[in-house]
Amino acid sequence: IVTPVGRRVDEASPMVDARLPDGSRVNVVIPPISLVGTSMTIRRFGRRRMDSRDLLGGGALDARMLEFLRLCVLHRRSLLVSGGTGSGKTTLLNVLSSMIPREERVVTIEDSAELAFDHPNLVSLETRTRNIEGRGEVSVRDLVRNALRMRPDRIVVGECRGGETIDMLQAMNTGHDGSLTTVHANSPRELLSRLEVMVLMSGVELPIVAIREQIAASIQGIVHQARFACGTRRITRITEVTGVAAGTIQLQDLFRFIPDAPARGGGSRGSHIACGHVPQFYERLAGEGHVLDPGLFTEDLQ
Repeated sequence: IVTPVGRRVDEASPMVDARLPDGSRVNVVIPPISLVGTSMTIRRFGRRRMDSRDLLGGGALDARMLEFLRLCVLHRRSLLVSGGTGSGKTTLLNVLSSMIPREERVVTIEDSAELAFDHPNLVSLETRTRNIEGRGEVSVRDLVRNALRMRPDRIVVGECRGGETIDMLQAMNTGHDGSLTTVHANSPRELLSRLEVMVLMSGVELPIVAIREQIAASIQGIVHQARFACGTRRITRITEVTGVAAGTIQLQDLFRFIPDAPARGGGSRGSHIACGHVPQFYERLAGEGHVLDPGLFTEDLQ
């Protein structure tokens, strides 16, 4: 299973994560790491990739939120998609990436390729593990640095989980605005704390205030996704990063999901509401002559 995709699993390397030819993900763990013998996990994906209509139909977001996200991608606002494991971050990242204008050059970077969106100027990069001699490893951080030399308009990183975060933030802040990535986190505020830790993991010695200023200058929005007990996946918050004040990154919610009582059969019910805050970048875009609808953010009665 793993040899055809250039991976290996043996006593020296008892864990492997690989991509199958049909796009599925496979994880294999063998003794001595596994105490119960060989364990293999395969995550299969649907034959048809979900699009924005599927998200609307499934209640993951409403039409106002979808229009706002479309404007963010179109006008090059850098977004981070956060959420727990299995919350649908990669699916949402796929949908957002598909909104990138066709004339722009896009470079995607992943540990195991999952992103699949139709774009005429797309370069997909995938990491490589070290060989049996311990050489030849290509990390996400290596690929992010190399992507900067490929003249991309946008960089899409499947997931930031380590030192590559500092390179991604610098790319967003130096001419590659409108880039996208995902991060594991339980809330937008926790996401910011994780970003700070991951920047420190890069080995770059920066004061925490400088890290926060870099984060605030690089990221304009956070889209938080959650998976409910019934299996339903919804965007629970769209939050704007407004800057730094008194050494703390400032956030304001633009949209939120308000849950109701559990539905019959264990399903989750609720509604998405606007919080009444107009994003700061709307004022600048309006000054550039873009016709925008601030009514998208009119506060709903709770």
